[in-house]
Amino acid sequence: MANKYEMFSVQVTEVEQATPLIKRFTLAREDGAPMPAFTGGSHVIVQMQGADGNQFSNAYSLMSDPRDTRSYQIGVRLEEQSKGGSAFMHQQVEVGSRLTISSPNNLFALDHSAGRHVLIAGGIGITPFLAQLHELEGSAASYELHYAFRAPEHGAFYEQLATGPHADNTHFYIDSLDRKLDLAALCAGLDEQAHLYVCGPKPLIDAVIATAANAGIAEQRVHWEQFAAAPVTGAAFTVVLAQSGIELQVEEGMTILQAIEKSKAAKVECLCREGVCGTCETAILEGEAEHFDQYLSDEEKAAQQSMMLCVSRARSARLVLDL
Repeated sequence: MANKYEMFSVQVTEVEQATPLIKRFTLAREDGAPMPAFTGGSHVIVQMQGADGNQFSNAYSLMSDPRDTRSYQIGVRLEEQSKGGSAFMHQQVEVGSRLTISSPNNLFALDHSAGRHVLIAGGIGITPFLAQLHELEGSAASYELHYAFRAPEHGAFYEQLATGPHADNTHFYIDSLDRKLDLAALCAGLDEQAHLYVCGPKPLIDAVIATAANAGIAEQRVHWEQFAAAPVTGAAFTVVLAQSGIELQVEEGMTILQAIEKSKAAKVECLCREGVCGTCETAILEGEAEHFDQYLSDEEKAAQQSMMLCVSRARSARLVLDL
């Protein structure tokens, strides 16, 4: 599949330590030209290259005002189980550093047919909502933000939210202070025009999806986003690369992409390795995929015509791909 992104160089113009684990980076073109336009909920792919030659590529939500394209801002949490990207951003990127980023893509846009927007953020999941709040600012749209985090020191951008134009629409939930978000009560109080949006840790996303379903909220009114590769679980299976006839065994704990790269059986481009960029989309010729990506629509997943090699697995014992 063709690369759907334009890649371009930016320079880091500001770095802010927002919490002990989260930094905010401001990125701009060196020539001062405007950045590509984007909408709230958009992300970019950031490519990094260390001095040791290691390359990393992560997706990050744009959190700045979409009306101001002089620069972008992203928030990066230092992950305990970092694949290398978040550690690189925290430990090696400083003002003046150069990075390569993609043009924006949006898989988490506001649905403007909604009568009310109910935004639910957990931890670093606040970032896409900051850009969406700029979109909602001054509009006639009805909205509310529910932001949960572990302790006061982990409430990234708390002051900005508590004192800014959205303060009256924002509710904070702090675990260490025993202020818990009651999802059942929240969902029970929604009318049929309200849409739910959630971004954050997988347990929060799963809880919102399940609670909304129990409350009778239609699936199309629940929107979610998480930048983390799906857990690599499930039995081993065989992948056949149709163009060469090569057969590969994909073991439990390994992705199809990793199996292909390890064997050097084919060249596959993948910018994100998290199932969000779409660059490793590959046609399925035989068999069925177990889809874990966020890029394909439910209809496209059901059609079983293509899959994302970086996160999705085989539902059948044998999978034939157009590679």
